Amino acid sequence: MPVKTSRTAFYAGSFDPVTNGHVDLLRHACRLADHLYVAIGIHPGKTPLFTAEERADMIKEACKGFAVSEGTEVEVMTFDGLAVEAAKSKGATVLIRGLRDGTDLDYEMQMAGMNQSLAPDIQTVFLPSSPMVRPITATLVRQIAMMGGDVSAFVPDFVAAGLKHKLAASR
Repeated sequence: MPVKTSRTAFYAGSFDPVTNGHVDLLRHACRLADHLYVAIGIHPGKTPLFTAEERADMIKEACKGFAVSEGTEVEVMTFDGLAVEAAKSKGATVLIRGLRDGTDLDYEMQMAGMNQSLAPDIQTVFLPSSPMVRPITATLVRQIAMMGGDVSAFVPDFVAAGLKHKLAASR
């Protein structure tokens, strides 16, 4: 009988806010990894709508059910440098990247090549988005919400409520 080895994966993004596209990718990533680091990128000069702590709470809420059923330990963290270096520091052997379309593929292939040069022991794995969530981006969700549009089809219910509350407080 083959010995099962532990797989540690690393999925980085801004998650501002968590969308149904992120949740779709998280669900697929949990099927591939025993331990999944979900890493929130913190970049000086960018002002996110949600704090890192709020985004971490959203991620934990979004994946708590399926992570348990898949037997995957999910750990949310922040990082402020190169994703591949943060992945390396956590002992990850897999970088999870989502693909919505050909434009994503072109960009992600370049990133995968650079990351391979920087960390040859870490493999990039591309996961295609499910058809229903392909057009969703966090940027579009924020823009729609800021203009008073209904984003409930694009984010989990608790994120839609958080967006509504956050935007009402800023007005």
